[in-house]
Amino acid sequence: MANTQTSLPTHVFTPPADLVGQARLLANETLAWLSANSLRILIAFAAAALIVAGLLGLKKLAQRLCREHDALVGWRTIIGRVAARTSFWFLVIVAARLVDGYADTPPLLDTTIAFLFTVGLTFQAALWVRELVLGFVEHRAGMTDQDHGSLASALGIIRFLVSFTLFAIALVLVLGNLGVNVTGLVAGLGVGGIAIGLAAQGIFKDLFAALSIIFDRPFRKGDSIKWNNISGTIERIGLKTTHIRATTGELVVVSNADLLAKEVYNLAQLNRRRMIEKIALAYRTSDADARLAIELMRDVVDATETCQLVRVGLMGMDKEGLQYELQFDVMSANYNEVIAKRSAVNLAILQRFREAGISFADPNGKPQDMPATPEEPRRPPAPRVKEPVASDTEEAP
Repeated sequence: MANTQTSLPTHVFTPPADLVGQARLLANETLAWLSANSLRILIAFAAAALIVAGLLGLKKLAQRLCREHDALVGWRTIIGRVAARTSFWFLVIVAARLVDGYADTPPLLDTTIAFLFTVGLTFQAALWVRELVLGFVEHRAGMTDQDHGSLASALGIIRFLVSFTLFAIALVLVLGNLGVNVTGLVAGLGVGGIAIGLAAQGIFKDLFAALSIIFDRPFRKGDSIKWNNISGTIERIGLKTTHIRATTGELVVVSNADLLAKEVYNLAQLNRRRMIEKIALAYRTSDADARLAIELMRDVVDATETCQLVRVGLMGMDKEGLQYELQFDVMSANYNEVIAKRSAVNLAILQRFREAGISFADPNGKPQDMPATPEEPRRPPAPRVKEPVASDTEEAP
């Protein structure tokens, strides 16, 4: 019966029969490579050292030019953070990868350097992308450290989710390069992510609302807003809730999802406020004074700083008197200044009307008589005549 030899697949690892012999062979090959390429190896090491020194210099320069500003988190700061996260060992691997071909590196060492370069580049890219994403989120969250503090909890959760996602992707890529079947791992991560998402649906809903606040900026800490018949000032923006200090004094805590589900009026973004004043004059006001009242109100608004006239006129007549309406804008976002300007306009109108002898309507709203015309002057009432009273001493007829 003929002897048959069974050959194992090439991808199955078989331990060498003679470990000592294999080690001696590897040592002899290494010594022969070192002796035959000593000059190339020295030149490669020198070139690698120069490359590492140059990359370190670029890293320091980027950190210096893009250092963080006290009141601003911009793109220069983000680039500086990315440069600071570059690992020294990654620079060494990059330099080794660049010069390994020049020194006629043995196949085993060349394969090892290529593998280390792939692993290092994968995780280093994850670090770079992480800093870019987090820097962009912080840049959109606000320009000052105070703004960042108002969203510290939300940014913490975002930092964890971004880091976990990127490094999970990097790990899967490295395992795939090693020849590991990652299909089951990816499927398990997907199922686990779906389960976690369903379990924490409410938390993620508020988290996405916090992200909407970060990117859309409908309001910021310190802004005055009006929401659902509540007027107040934003005190804190958190991961799940936003705190509103109402004008009446109480603290209103609203979930971020509910807050964005309805209209939010940001009163801090107003560059002007419209004032509407209704003024009633008495019916005894003459035609000339009725026209003069319009001119006086127009002059008062034009003479008041940061006030701009919109319209003024006699809008109607009813039992309460001549109804005027004055509309003007106060060009300011500060509500205290708006109130001060409105008061100044009303006081000036009152003073000008009194100087011109223009009378306001009866505040009680009683009907008033129309003024008499020159052709039909108003007649004074006839005097009452007293009838004689009989005396007690007078005799009856």
